[in-house]
Amino acid sequence: MSHDDHHHGHSHGSAHAHGDHHHELGFWQKYVFSVDHKVIGIQYAVTALVFLFFGFTLMMLMRYQLAYPKGTFPSFFAKIFGAANMPGGTMLPEFYNQLGAMHGTIMVFLGVVPLAVGGFGNFVLPLQIGAPDMAFPRLNMASYWVFFVGGVVMLFSFFVTGGAAQSGWTSYPPLSNIAPFGQTLWLIGMVFLITSSLLGSVNFIVTTVQLRAEGLSFFRLPFFVWAQFVTAFLLLLAFPPLEAAGVLQLMDRVAGTSFFMPEGLVVGNRMVEVAGEGNPLLWQHLFWFLAHPEVYVLILPAMGIVGEVIAINTRKPLWGYRLVVYSVIFLGFMSFIVWAHHMFMTGMGTTMSAFFQTTTMIISIPSVIILTAFVISLFGASIRYTVPMMFALAFLPMFAIGGLTGLPLGLTAADIHLHDTYYVIGHFHYVVAPGTLMGLFAGVYHWFPKATGRKMNDMLGKLHFWGTLIFLNGAFLPMFWIGMAGVSRRLYDQTKYFHGDAVQDLTVLSSWSVWLLGIAQIPFIINFFASMRVGKKVSDNPWAATTLEWAAPSPPPHGNFAVVPVVYRGPYEYSVPGAASDFSPQFVAKA
Repeated sequence: MSHDDHHHGHSHGSAHAHGDHHHELGFWQKYVFSVDHKVIGIQYAVTALVFLFFGFTLMMLMRYQLAYPKGTFPSFFAKIFGAANMPGGTMLPEFYNQLGAMHGTIMVFLGVVPLAVGGFGNFVLPLQIGAPDMAFPRLNMASYWVFFVGGVVMLFSFFVTGGAAQSGWTSYPPLSNIAPFGQTLWLIGMVFLITSSLLGSVNFIVTTVQLRAEGLSFFRLPFFVWAQFVTAFLLLLAFPPLEAAGVLQLMDRVAGTSFFMPEGLVVGNRMVEVAGEGNPLLWQHLFWFLAHPEVYVLILPAMGIVGEVIAINTRKPLWGYRLVVYSVIFLGFMSFIVWAHHMFMTGMGTTMSAFFQTTTMIISIPSVIILTAFVISLFGASIRYTVPMMFALAFLPMFAIGGLTGLPLGLTAADIHLHDTYYVIGHFHYVVAPGTLMGLFAGVYHWFPKATGRKMNDMLGKLHFWGTLIFLNGAFLPMFWIGMAGVSRRLYDQTKYFHGDAVQDLTVLSSWSVWLLGIAQIPFIINFFASMRVGKKVSDNPWAATTLEWAAPSPPPHGNFAVVPVVYRGPYEYSVPGAASDFSPQFVAKA
């Protein structure tokens, strides 16, 4: 028995020891301060979905302002948000900026990352590798609670004097250094959120390396586990620079330092007294060194989910599994040397621009390989059009549009015209909204039976899918034309400009699509909560899938597996010639 096997035996044993007397746990230990990775995953997922809904609501307000800049808000809005933000029912530009900054922050740091990594990663990854739990269960609990506190601090900033952060989700100085108190709370919240991601990422890496079931070599891991594994390294390596930068900016705001405050800055007709020359561009480098890998943190878990769902619903092995895994690893590595393509307009010189332009073109290659492999997997398949599969299939063209529209932004010449316009918003929203969110919805429908033992309703699911697909495109497609017309992304009233007024009809179309998109989420919300109670009960393996999580009971007990699984083959043995059935699970000795 190798040291590794001994470790496995020991950990499984201890999990069972826990399992035997876990009925003694009270409500608080079982559901609130739980150390069970499944409960923590569900806590993350539900919290993230609530934050996503809240961030989306902020966006619906912004779209009203953009569509009807001369109009007044209904009186009940003015009551909710206070006369200070909406005097006489018209929105102040400062309040519009708060909505914009907080929408971006909430969606990325409180919504998609906690759902993709905290929710799906926590719930599914230990099950897929046959582990009884995460390597460090208490650290896992801490990561959720630190995230929760960071989120509460962020939202609390709406209620302080001067309102929430209003310097964009990027918090660029010197603007962010002289902004009201909400910006300080934003920075404190960010430090909490970053700490949460760091605690989580260490846990994912150690769990994946140490706690794999017997026989589960690295190239037998499901693609989803690979995606989460690479994501964990991105979080671990990219977040510390931003945490440092956040602390430095906090010092600038509360302790009178000037890391990012330049000399000779005039605010309100007065020269700002600072000691020493700070550099606002330093912040941009530190910020984008995190925030570019961050966009791959958003997309990789979604790709992992889509890979799983496609393999299961085509009844075929994932085409080019090794190639796709190598692509994900290469993508993770490259994501660290493209950050300054967000900064072509900062005058960093043609040599540096050429370097970042080149790396940006190179990083598109692994994404194309992954996408192509997924599409080839569909060829000649008898596809089961389940709800998760519909979302997974929609992910492919949506992510493709997001990627292709990014290429002109990666070229320095084209970027001069497109930088900071609605074109940029269209591009990255196609990656994270129609793209990533489609993948995440696929995951919710796909693993819901594993988490609850019940299936979500198909009719409501399809209603949700079609409404979401149509209105997402209605919301973001017009932005490419609005952006190419030269409309800046931070204007609260674009009709003041001739070129903005000319494309106002498209802005109205986009806004209406956003509100209808909100309505399209109602079937999902009803479906999600109702199915926990009245959903159709299903077996442990309702999709007839091959990976390890389906070997556990649904919902899995504390400790996950009744019998410790042993792995006999790769993750996607579907439709093997000569096999008894169309799937050969990893955990069954002779299929």
